[in-house]
Amino acid sequence: MASRRSSARRRGSSARRQGTRQRQQPLPIAGPGERVWVLDIPYGTQVDGATWHPAVRTHLHVGRDLPAHLTPYAPGPHTLGRFVENTLNPDHPAPGPEPVGDLEPRRIQFEAADAIAARASAGGRQFLLADEPGVGKTISAVLGATAVGDLRGARRVLVVADRPAAITIGHWCRTITALGDGGLEWVVITWDRLEKVAGHTWDVIIADEAHALRRTTTKRWKLWARISGHGRPHDEAPFVIATTATPGHTPLELPYLAPAYAQALGESMREWTSATKPGDTFATALERHGVGVERGRYGPTWTTDRARRAADLKLVRGWLDEERPPAMLHRAAPWGPVPISGMPVTLTPAERAAYEAGWGEFCREMDIARRGRDVARGRAALLRFRQKAGLIRVDSTVAWIAQQVEAERQVACSVEFVATAADPISDRLRDAGIEVATIYGRDRFDPEAERLRFQTGQARVCVFTTVASISLHAGETLADGRSASTEPRVGVFHQARFSGIAGRQVTGRTHRDHQVSPWHVAYAEGTVEERVGRVMVERIAAASDTVGGDTTGLADLAQLLGADWLPVTTLTEGDA
Repeated sequence: MASRRSSARRRGSSARRQGTRQRQQPLPIAGPGERVWVLDIPYGTQVDGATWHPAVRTHLHVGRDLPAHLTPYAPGPHTLGRFVENTLNPDHPAPGPEPVGDLEPRRIQFEAADAIAARASAGGRQFLLADEPGVGKTISAVLGATAVGDLRGARRVLVVADRPAAITIGHWCRTITALGDGGLEWVVITWDRLEKVAGHTWDVIIADEAHALRRTTTKRWKLWARISGHGRPHDEAPFVIATTATPGHTPLELPYLAPAYAQALGESMREWTSATKPGDTFATALERHGVGVERGRYGPTWTTDRARRAADLKLVRGWLDEERPPAMLHRAAPWGPVPISGMPVTLTPAERAAYEAGWGEFCREMDIARRGRDVARGRAALLRFRQKAGLIRVDSTVAWIAQQVEAERQVACSVEFVATAADPISDRLRDAGIEVATIYGRDRFDPEAERLRFQTGQARVCVFTTVASISLHAGETLADGRSASTEPRVGVFHQARFSGIAGRQVTGRTHRDHQVSPWHVAYAEGTVEERVGRVMVERIAAASDTVGGDTTGLADLAQLLGADWLPVTTLTEGDA
């Protein structure tokens, strides 16, 4: 009896699963003059007029036009959402944006694009762009992919960017728009979205931060191998541009470069890859060509012999560097002015609504203060707005810092406010299991002890409010004779300093003594913060070259914030 009941339960469960599949909602069909609109609606959010469709795993709306309340959820150009929308409307794809023309590549970036194109023209299938941070790999890769597309009659380019998506996807999409799409269809995703594009064909692929592919036992690798045609013959695979300043710790962590190695050595992919044991097959191929591979209990490892290691690195680099034309390019960032750039953050609809509410409140309060010539009230309004704006972006900053730590960099995070920036950033990083050194808040921490935690590598992140008088650069000789950790430093201004000289002082905490340390100014995209951030990038760069010229841009900043009636020192109070 029990057996019959158990059998019935199994049959019922199976019938329910089959019924679920049978009842799956079909995709909507657009009528005459209508369009299927894709909507990027955050998980768990309910919006009238948007329907979730499992077949495409996104929200859709059908109509002639997109209602105003749904426009904040419309995907931007070159995004996955826009790509899905175009596949659902094959006869009426959304037009691509016109190039904005506000980005002028440097000569060094044109040279990189030429090198990529030369490799493709010679029949190559892969190029490693391994320039150091600050040289400009993103622009080089976009220019190179466009050139390859023109050479090969390509249609589609896939860009796989690193996290966090709120920063990286927008950065790539803006760069493509600024330079022009070259008549190609571009799709920018992050590594955790590979599954979304696995069923499509790609002509050119940019693998940003390609060291994310150094492990062949992950789902990410299996999807990548499928999408990139990793195991296909050389003349049947898409052209791949791998970009990373840190290709891998050892030659065994470079399986994603197997196609370039095989082609350079005149071998087929069958000799370099395997569907069942890709890592072992790759190690065997390296060993066959002279790399010091040792076999241990947990699989192949790299030799521990120092002389052999140096020879191995020269060997594997030579396979690509000595090809004609070369299959790789590496250029060090020269010592000089700090590499500094804006870091736009794409706000979610909820975050944008909160930001606009805060901006509206600030404008009303500032107007009242101006009419009453109440300087104290104006200062307080400016302070509250900056605190609220920074608090809205905390999660994006934390995600970006976590990604940098994962990439084995140490991060210096400059903030101005404690309760709405330093504390929540530090707390959330610790909740994620990341050690943080904290140099802020009078008498709350021992600044030197905290600094040494960061310098010795015990803490991967330093959150600080100070502007000067601390050193956070790599390789520093410490007071006790030890050397600071040598991991590369990268810095982020969670809030832009209004003083260019103060900003330059902050960047000098890590970018010093021949240690190149890129810095980024975070701001909310499409807001007044963006305009302020752009001014600050220019002013910090100018302060590097023109000491004493710091006050020239304060009037512009004050006007942007409606604070031009306040004393000019209001914008730099608290800065050194």
